[in-house]
Amino acid sequence: MAVHHHEGIKCVGLEDCCDFSSSSDLCICMVTWNMNGQVRYEDIEKLVGIRDHQRRFDLLAVGLQEAPRKDISRLLQTALVQTHVLLGKAVMQSVQLYVFGPKNKSEVFLKEVKMDKHGVGGFGGLVRRKKGAVGIRMKYKGVGLLFISCHLSAHAGKVEERNREWREISRSLFSEEWNPYSRPPHVTVWLGDLNYRLQGIAASPAATLMHHNLHQQLTSKDQLLQEAERGQVFNGYLEGILTFKPTYKFDIGSSTYDTSHKVRVPSWTDRILFKIEELDNIQASLHSYESIDTIHSSDHRPVQAHLCFKLSQACSSQTQHSN
Repeated sequence: MAVHHHEGIKCVGLEDCCDFSSSSDLCICMVTWNMNGQVRYEDIEKLVGIRDHQRRFDLLAVGLQEAPRKDISRLLQTALVQTHVLLGKAVMQSVQLYVFGPKNKSEVFLKEVKMDKHGVGGFGGLVRRKKGAVGIRMKYKGVGLLFISCHLSAHAGKVEERNREWREISRSLFSEEWNPYSRPPHVTVWLGDLNYRLQGIAASPAATLMHHNLHQQLTSKDQLLQEAERGQVFNGYLEGILTFKPTYKFDIGSSTYDTSHKVRVPSWTDRILFKIEELDNIQASLHSYESIDTIHSSDHRPVQAHLCFKLSQACSSQTQHSN
């Protein structure tokens, strides 16, 4: 895994396309999407891969924010019915998380599924649009996994509030079951609308850079990377390099950034970050980190990542023994 060193968060380059199980012990596809209270079944299909051959992964983790008052679990299961089954779900009003595994195989590999949730800051601007996080812990193929879907406070000026919420969620999720003698998860993944914005640039010059496909120059303005560099959040986490354009805020139904009177500065609010314990024993490779630009029903674009793991012989022996 090629890593560009950054204090706090390390930015990871993409490796060649995964050939699935022949070279990896565990492949995970992860998606995060702020739905803005809307859902269309065709968008759910796009989110999980319309055709079966696109689902080249063991596990699928779907983190949602501002999910509508619909049975999203049923829609996801319908879209995945040919290939995957639901292994766990955690729901706190509009913040939701679903983990799916391969059909007819998962019961052999799955152990110790647990769910938790933690709200922060009361309600958002609209009823049911809760801020906070939900989490699912599990062992799959002996690998300890923790998935977290979160929605942090909005608005460019609330950086410290977001930092505080991240720390609070990190401390609080599964804290009632915390055992000082237990090992941390091998892999922790945060999926979410973290709401960190671009700082120190106006919408017009940001749009000019994006128009010329120079959006990567904007990463120096990204609040999340800035706060991580200050040691405030996500220390020791990895994230793919931001090669895709900012995921917020779009005029709904279009590929045009915000044309309302607020003219919000486009930002990478929607992110997927992961942390790996025992790096000496677990070899990770990131094969995609991108936005899904064919879904226009929300003012956010979904973000998808494909992460694969190869366990060392020592780690494989430990996980088999723990099973």
